[in-house]
Amino acid sequence: MDGASLQRNTIIGLVASLVLTGVKLAAGIFGHSSALVADAIESLADSVGSIVVWQGIRVASRPVDEDHPYGYGKAEALSALAVGALLLVAAIWVVVKAFQEFFTPHSAPEWWTLLVLVVVIVVKEVLFRIVLKGADAMESDAARADAWHHRSDAITSAAALIGVVVAIWGPRVLGWDKLVLADEAAAMIASGMIFFTAIRLIRPSLAELLDAAAHDLAERVRVEAESVEGVRLIEKLHVRKSGRGYLADMHLHVDPEMSVAVAHALAGKVKATVRQRLPKIHHVLIHVEPAAGMGSGGDGGGNAAGGAVEQGIGVV
Repeated sequence: MDGASLQRNTIIGLVASLVLTGVKLAAGIFGHSSALVADAIESLADSVGSIVVWQGIRVASRPVDEDHPYGYGKAEALSALAVGALLLVAAIWVVVKAFQEFFTPHSAPEWWTLLVLVVVIVVKEVLFRIVLKGADAMESDAARADAWHHRSDAITSAAALIGVVVAIWGPRVLGWDKLVLADEAAAMIASGMIFFTAIRLIRPSLAELLDAAAHDLAERVRVEAESVEGVRLIEKLHVRKSGRGYLADMHLHVDPEMSVAVAHALAGKVKATVRQRLPKIHHVLIHVEPAAGMGSGGDGGGNAAGGAVEQGIGVV
């Protein structure tokens, strides 16, 4: 799985969402279903979201350059944040529309709208599983947001299906005409699900954009770094997410009588070890310092690591 595969999955999802949006909107209008119309609007938000994700993944796949030495990974977080915002807007719109329909006299939806909803649920669930599998493989928040967009669409369609069933058969079987409003009730319930899905997408995106610390991964980096012979202590270790990878910064304490050349080589070995054992780490910056209370602490005539040596490695 690579960036091209993620983009392909996104494009497939986009085309499917556009087709389903048209089908649901037509079925909702001609089948007199408020839930289907609201579902179509949510699918339209899906389509726009897929376009945003596609562009985010495309930008994030660019190689590092002089102006962006850490790459373009945060483009994915920005696109995931935008998708979450779109879902919030869609959720609010569905609630407002359904609330208006509660006070507007209308007939029950047509029976054939149920068939449309069943097809939509199946297609969207399949898309969710395909896109999520690729997103998890590539650690892509943007693709993961796109996958959950498909799942949220399947959820709203499932809620609409229940509402339409009750709206169609409830008045006939139970003789209670008010059950025709189950169509709108289902739309409002679905909007709540969309809202929580949006929050689920927005939180990790904001965390990445604000450079939140990845504490669990940092501890794993510490263990691997301190396992290298010659390392006395690892401190001031920070790990943060950027796109599909993580960036690590650390202070490496070594024997103060170690020469600069040897300390430099040790730092390179630490970086290689960390990146080999933890492939998620794409960039490592190491600041070498003399370990306190060890050796003479002198500079060995200018050959010791008494002055800190800073060394970094770019994304490969």
